[in-house]
Amino acid sequence: MSRVINPDSVGKERTRLTKGIVLCIRELAKQNAVTSEAKDMAAYIALALQSIAEGIDVSVVAWEKRDYWVKADKFRMEWMWAGHSAEKMKTAVLTDDWMSVAALIPQIAGRFSKVEVSNNHRLGTPWVGAYTLLAFHRKL
Repeated sequence: MSRVINPDSVGKERTRLTKGIVLCIRELAKQNAVTSEAKDMAAYIALALQSIAEGIDVSVVAWEKRDYWVKADKFRMEWMWAGHSAEKMKTAVLTDDWMSVAALIPQIAGRFSKVEVSNNHRLGTPWVGAYTLLAFHRKL
């Protein structure tokens, strides 16, 4: 029996989400006013950061099985900010606090400064409908 390979690993998902966030920040910077698309973009950033934060423990399981505790803890510490930023962003978006959103965006962009997204990317517009999804999660 051969081993099962999961092509959609948490690491690949994290990479896709980080590129989506970078693309979203680029497009959000072009916005002149708070439109429904701008709300979707800000909500997507919050949801993507939350998803990244939730995947961190899954990523370090393999290291912990091999007793690489220091490596696992270092990885957790490197990504600890994602969960905090996601909560701040969610609160700001849902309360229409766009001054806080404007303050959070450069902080988040600074964390992803090394992430490159080419002009010929295949990401599309992953933020479409994100505000509705965020508002729905709030009610749960």
